[in-house]
Amino acid sequence: MEHTPTIRSKIETELKQRGYSFSSFSKISSINRGTFSTMLNSNPPKPISVRQMDLITKALGYPEGWLYELYIDECFYAGKGHWKRIKPFLLRCVELERKDCIQKVLSRLTEDLSYVLTIFELAEELHKGGKEAIPFYECVVENERYYHSERLAISQYRLFSYSLNKDLENNRQQAIKFAPYRKNLPENHQLDALLKLANVYYQVDDCETTIQYAKELEVIATNIYQQQIQARLKKREVKALNTERHLIVYYGQAYLMQGNILEKQGRYEEAMEFIPYYADLTAFEGLDEVGILEVRKFEMWAKANHLNLEILMGDITNLPAYVELIRDNPQEILLGLLTILESANTYNYTIDDILILFDENINEFRDLRTNISYYKTNYNLVTYSRFFLELSRYYFNKGNYSEAIDSMLNSLKASSQLNDKAFYIKSIMLLFEKYKDHSTHEQRAEYEKVLKAVEYNIKQLTP
Repeated sequence: MEHTPTIRSKIETELKQRGYSFSSFSKISSINRGTFSTMLNSNPPKPISVRQMDLITKALGYPEGWLYELYIDECFYAGKGHWKRIKPFLLRCVELERKDCIQKVLSRLTEDLSYVLTIFELAEELHKGGKEAIPFYECVVENERYYHSERLAISQYRLFSYSLNKDLENNRQQAIKFAPYRKNLPENHQLDALLKLANVYYQVDDCETTIQYAKELEVIATNIYQQQIQARLKKREVKALNTERHLIVYYGQAYLMQGNILEKQGRYEEAMEFIPYYADLTAFEGLDEVGILEVRKFEMWAKANHLNLEILMGDITNLPAYVELIRDNPQEILLGLLTILESANTYNYTIDDILILFDENINEFRDLRTNISYYKTNYNLVTYSRFFLELSRYYFNKGNYSEAIDSMLNSLKASSQLNDKAFYIKSIMLLFEKYKDHSTHEQRAEYEKVLKAVEYNIKQLTP
């Protein structure tokens, strides 16, 4: 029968091959001779700490993480898990990205389900420190026995948050998976979760679901705010919410998002009714420096949205004021120009002078950079896609086919990164195929290149 090496037999073999005594090795490893001797010769041997394992590894000239697979047995000495050794070992595995060892330790730990709480607490510690915590939350999800457990809901929320990326279909699927757990979250996490859920569905144009989550956000944010008011009236301490954003963000966004959805549906007059709810939040109690900055953002958005809706309804008397507003707020230029283009295309008026004014910005947009607004990366790409589609329509209406096709290809590139199949159809079928005869050889080649990326993304999602 082949002998399975242990961590101690491997170390002893290395010492013999290199001619080290306990005394000589203790000097180069910085481990006390007596301590080192008890690790190898005592009966039972003294457990090795992960720090000592790292010192031995370094002294022998091996890369970090040497013998970590064998060290797992050290964590479960005599068949029992020893958290004082397991935790430091897991933390080192996180640092060294040794997911293989993490999975093996977690698998052995959860043979005793009483460790699920401990694993969850470590996951939260790692998350708070900005370190990789996904395997730990996944372990909790797989082993939590109670469906309505708060830690299960938090773990599902963390995994949902980690999973969000530029792929809109991925985000929608992850939102569907997480949503049933949202009401089991503590209120502070519910605020963050509902804002993320509403954003996901806003980006995929699911208006009904977006409104559902925006209304839930409105209710919870309002309730928390009323609780804080009552606490102040009764001279009680107002506990910190421990949320990603200031409370006023969730309160204001709940109304802002409902208005934006109505705008998407072309219900402009109804959308106008939501503006007063976030236009002036200066009376909001508990405002600190961060809160005041958020109030100013909402004030600017309210002014912009009021002008925006008037322009979308065909009233262009305030177009110069709107142009001035977005010039003064560069992070609003992309959305502002999109509004102007949509209006120009709907009511058939010329905006060449405005496009010339923002020519430098439009050229920057062609790079599809994602750090130019207050919004998430996904939302920038969604807006790029729609902006260049509207710009393409504007140029087609003017008979400027070269500029129109270039803009259409930019829309398609942004959509390709998002895996936004609805916009693939609009871009390809409604525009390029219609005006294909006006395209250059280079434009047709670029079209085929982007189309292949589209087809690849669709295949990736097909079971």
